[in-house]
Amino acid sequence: QVQLVESGGGLVQAGGSLRLSCAASGLTFSSYAMGWFRQAPGKEREFVAAISRSGGSKYYADSVKGRFTISRDNAKNTVYLQMNSLKPEDTAVYYCAAKRTLYGSNWYVRPNEYDYWGQGTQVTVSS
Repeated sequence: QVQLVESGGGLVQAGGSLRLSCAASGLTFSSYAMGWFRQAPGKEREFVAAISRSGGSKYYADSVKGRFTISRDNAKNTVYLQMNSLKPEDTAVYYCAAKRTLYGSNWYVRPNEYDYWGQGTQVTVSS
C-alpha cells in the first residue's frame, strides 16, 4: 500500500533551520505531484509548498516564500522541505501529500486535490 513517511521535525530556536523529508513507497513516485501542508493547534490545515512531478515547477505560500525550499529526488522517492529563518508562527505539524497527475508541470494547493497523506511531523519554533 501507499505510504508517505515524514521525518526531520523537531524543536528549533527562531532563526534556525530544519530540513523535512518525506519518503514515499507503494507508488510510482515520478507520476505524483507532491505538496507540503501544515496544521497548527486550533487552525485549519494550510498549504505550504508544492512541486511538480519533474521538480521543474514549484509554488509557495506567501508566508514562507524566500525562507522555505521544496525539492524532490525521484531516484530516492523522496520530497524535501528546507526551512530557513524559522519563526514561532511556523510551529505546526507538517504533512506531505501526493497527487497522481498526468501533467508534468502542474502543482496543487488545495488539500482535497491530494490522494495520499503522511502522518505528519511536529515542528516547534521557540522565540
